[in-house]
Amino acid sequence: MAYQTTYPYTNEVLQSYDTISDAEIEQTLATAHALYKDWRKIDALQERKAQLHKIADLLRRDRDKYAEVMTKDMGKLFTEAQGEIDLCAAIADYYADKAEAFLAPQPLETDSGDAYYLKQATGVLLAVEPWNFPFYQIMRVFAPNFMIGNPMVLKHASICPGSGQAFDDLVNEAGVPAGAFKNLFASYGQVSAIIADPRIVGVCLTGSERGGASIAAEAGKHLKKSSMELGGNDAFIILDDADWDELKTLLPDVRLYNAGQVCTSSKRFIVLEKDYDKFLDILIEGFKTAKWGDPMAADTTLAPLSSAAAKEEVLQQIKLALDHGAQAIYGNEAIDHPGNFVMPTILTGITKDNPIYNQEIFGPVASVYKVASEEEAIDLANDSSYGLGGTVFSSDPDHAQRVAAQIETGMSFINSGWASLPELPFGGIKNSGYGRELSQLGFDTFVNEHLVYTPKK
Repeated sequence: MAYQTTYPYTNEVLQSYDTISDAEIEQTLATAHALYKDWRKIDALQERKAQLHKIADLLRRDRDKYAEVMTKDMGKLFTEAQGEIDLCAAIADYYADKAEAFLAPQPLETDSGDAYYLKQATGVLLAVEPWNFPFYQIMRVFAPNFMIGNPMVLKHASICPGSGQAFDDLVNEAGVPAGAFKNLFASYGQVSAIIADPRIVGVCLTGSERGGASIAAEAGKHLKKSSMELGGNDAFIILDDADWDELKTLLPDVRLYNAGQVCTSSKRFIVLEKDYDKFLDILIEGFKTAKWGDPMAADTTLAPLSSAAAKEEVLQQIKLALDHGAQAIYGNEAIDHPGNFVMPTILTGITKDNPIYNQEIFGPVASVYKVASEEEAIDLANDSSYGLGGTVFSSDPDHAQRVAAQIETGMSFINSGWASLPELPFGGIKNSGYGRELSQLGFDTFVNEHLVYTPKK
């Protein structure tokens, strides 16, 4: 596996990295496991709390430095990368502040005696993370597990090695003890061996459905706990009582943020037939405002896709949809530039027998569906193998919440495209994965709920 930074704006190779040796992996796992054992013997929570706050401080101090690393790795807008660093700092502070409360013994009700459970570390974890949010994806699993006392090794995406190494350097600069976190430029074969290693107790992955199935199978084979945050084909339902002025303010960012490379971004827009033309007009006007260009420039609003392969996959999916009867009412035009740009595209007329109907398009492409009723909108939203997130748009909060409760998904957003905050759980159902990250739910994913029971005499 080749780890290299290829700048998506120019397709220039900026840096390459050597795959880690088996001996280095062995040393890394030995050091991490030894640290876990030490942390089980001593109460180092206050030290870890100070170190995690230090990480947050360093992120804010060197915000632009880390943002540029991400932009050069995978092409996201520099301004969006700055926002990602801000979010990472907030996540670090959140878990540093909340860890004591989250780790407190939990009493259990029983008439037979006294019972409670402890939340304890379980051991070294492997994180397998994607390229679309190169720092955030790491932080949301590292921060809680660091506070718990679970050391972590990282296998990052091969196209954003600079981000993985920068996060490693960040943690070291904060004075975190050796073994707490290590970025590994590992091959696929080495990843399998790491999962099989008895010192690894769990695996957390964010990535594709195919990648998740492979890693989950490896983890299951060795009886290792896993959490999977996979793809999404999120529905955006516009109800009869929607506030259209408010809707206009959200479009087109709900689809074009990060060039559409967001697992929770709205991909299927579902609108009543009476409002269908009106919505298309608004969406087209919004897409027309997208300005592609240098992702480091402040006035650029549409970034290139993360790689040439990502661009080709999106273009092939558009072609697949059109070959099976869909229409491209906007976009689907080439952008004459060496970078990996895809013009924002709007697809309509997608029928259930179209292969794209149940595919996630990871790029600046919106699919718009016309329905006759609210019930049909709900049925269409649920007619998917995915269940990550989704939006319900209505001027009546109660109405929106009633509809949201009927959607088969892990997260519903009311009058909002999507959101990620430290205190909100993140995750899905169906083929979008299992487990939760962020909030207290994410904190508890890899803890040992250790029962302590004293029966009555």
